[in-house]
Amino acid sequence: MVKERARILVVGGGYVGMYTALRLQRKLKHELKRGDVEITVVTPDPYMTYQPFLPEAAAGSISPRHVVVPLRRVLHQCHVVIGEVTSIDHAKRTAALTTLATHEEGQGGDRLDYDELVLAPGSVARTLPIPGLAEYAIGFKTVEEAIGLRNHVIEQMDIASSTRDPAIRDAALTFVFVGGGYAGVEALGELEDMARYTTRYYHNLQPEDMKWILVEATDRILPEVGEEMGRYTLTELRRRNIQVLLDTRLESCADRVAVLSDGQRFPTRTVVWTAGVKPHPLLAATDLPLDARGRLTCTPQLTVDGAEHAWAAGDAAAVPDVTAEEPGRQTAPNAQHALRQAKVLGDNLAHTLRGEPLDTYAHAYAGSVASLGLHKGVAQIYGRKLKGYPAWFMHRLYHLSRVPTFNRKARVLAEWTLSGLFKREIVSLGSLEHPRAEFELAAGGKPHHDPSDDPKGSS
Repeated sequence: MVKERARILVVGGGYVGMYTALRLQRKLKHELKRGDVEITVVTPDPYMTYQPFLPEAAAGSISPRHVVVPLRRVLHQCHVVIGEVTSIDHAKRTAALTTLATHEEGQGGDRLDYDELVLAPGSVARTLPIPGLAEYAIGFKTVEEAIGLRNHVIEQMDIASSTRDPAIRDAALTFVFVGGGYAGVEALGELEDMARYTTRYYHNLQPEDMKWILVEATDRILPEVGEEMGRYTLTELRRRNIQVLLDTRLESCADRVAVLSDGQRFPTRTVVWTAGVKPHPLLAATDLPLDARGRLTCTPQLTVDGAEHAWAAGDAAAVPDVTAEEPGRQTAPNAQHALRQAKVLGDNLAHTLRGEPLDTYAHAYAGSVASLGLHKGVAQIYGRKLKGYPAWFMHRLYHLSRVPTFNRKARVLAEWTLSGLFKREIVSLGSLEHPRAEFELAAGGKPHHDPSDDPKGSS
């Protein structure tokens, strides 16, 4: 039984936020019914995105709506607020936030009082002051970006197929991905595979006409799967005529020309930025302790070190790895740890409210799986190395087991089954990004126009 009434604030609706709130619902269901505990989840989106499925959503293997989990359906005993926490004064147990209503009404924002704080805002793309990056590049962290990128790639193929200008055709068929980690390699592998298949429906396009380039600043790609499997991935990508440029950086993409540190220049209409992430800016707007990388300093019990009634996990937290042989090592900021940390965090928060001892988070790294396109993959699981079809199958099996709710598991499995029986979808729905454009034109207004949509670019 909870010692006194507790108001729990969960900041963020991603892996940690959703799974922690879900765990609390199960552990504190009696207290929630009696009104002894109140859980509020503040999140910018009304859904949790299962990010490992973004590459497959971009390739059309999974419907976008099945990559996300509606929070209100899953967290039915929580108060879900769509908005953003802008600052936190933990000493006073209060958080400042803006919601959709405050934006519409032009108000300054609201304040929310709490007794227990769970900070899980996740991370944001780590960008650099590269000329043209903000104007022309696209990220790959959200389902909107994944579907927008799919639409964009197919539209570039349409442009290349219909133009007579060789310069426009070449730029449209050149795709530059920056970052050789999970996001970059999987996104490139899936989209190249999808585009290669799509060329069979164009009378004047061949797979060899496309130029796919992966730019990585270090001397290896996919470090998560180990050195040997990383070399295998490098060989497989190059075998598919994908240029993998190691020890190379993007220096500019202004005027739709990708300029690399090795002197190469590629006119291109597609630059995908997947070069890492950084802690959410909200962390700097709190009075909680941060480490040198800007993450919350945490204990193995997932409390914020030195701050009572504050908890954190996932990308926002620097959690000691108690299973590591070398002292001072921290758990990697990946989904594998985030899902397990959320479970322990939820349990420990319930233990605290009931005056029970806390559990220690301990999980030895199990390995990694990565998809490189349909029936292609690489994996290292508990020391065993897999590649090709077995690795791709293990990738799907693992993530199917991890995607939340039986509803989503069944829908994803059904889509995979149907995609194995029928041809791949090659439809681009680029108009979804500006759905009112046609009506505005019909009504006599001026339709929205993005200069970056001009086939000739800004030149």
